[in-house]
Amino acid sequence: MVGGASATDAVARAHRLPGLRVGLHLNLVDGYPVLPRKQIPRLVREDGRFDSNMARAGLRFFALPKVRRQLASEVHAQFEAFRATGLALDHVNAHKHMHLHPSVSALIVEIGRDYGMKAVRVPLEPARVLRAAFPEERYRTPLYFPWILALRRRLRRLGLRTNDHVFGLAWSGGMVEARILGLIPHLPDGLSEIYFHPAIERTPSLVAAMPSYHQPEELAALLSPLVRERIAHSGIRLLSYSDL
Repeated sequence: MVGGASATDAVARAHRLPGLRVGLHLNLVDGYPVLPRKQIPRLVREDGRFDSNMARAGLRFFALPKVRRQLASEVHAQFEAFRATGLALDHVNAHKHMHLHPSVSALIVEIGRDYGMKAVRVPLEPARVLRAAFPEERYRTPLYFPWILALRRRLRRLGLRTNDHVFGLAWSGGMVEARILGLIPHLPDGLSEIYFHPAIERTPSLVAAMPSYHQPEELAALLSPLVRERIAHSGIRLLSYSDL
């Protein structure tokens, strides 16, 4: 999130870890934009923040040309801010998966390719795999599933790299060791992205933003020797989008 309050610190840390692959997490519905309010007055509220109502924001993106032009300016500014970090662009996705919106995805494709974008996350989480891993729980295919398939078709038609599956939606904030160990034996063939929200501790700002998330436990899962052992024994190859 190039407009995040800790973006400068995150970039500095990433430069100290040359093996870390970093993507652009476009943010269009939460917090503050990169551009000043006077340049995108129709895209933000009076307080300068994005509209956090995703349905209302999405409708305005689609129906109002002036809003869409300002949306394009902000998307361009966020790609430009990422370029200014000097980091290689591993992949692109959007906060709260707003790139499923056809107007947003069209802008990402149009603008992103000028910045070397070669890969985009597709939030396709197969319910059948979740049910196989934890049959005692109920999982349903989301109503917006056709939009997910449409996005994947469009990206692949344009020659952009995508994942086949993603895991971390149904269990968002709860990707703890037990979940990962239960999921590993059921991972389907192909490229699966498993994503987390790790942190060393639950700070007041994290609690306020994500009250039900278990960030330290997710960090422990990422560092778990048992998880790493199961991955190795299952013949799973760890890679990033840049390796494709």
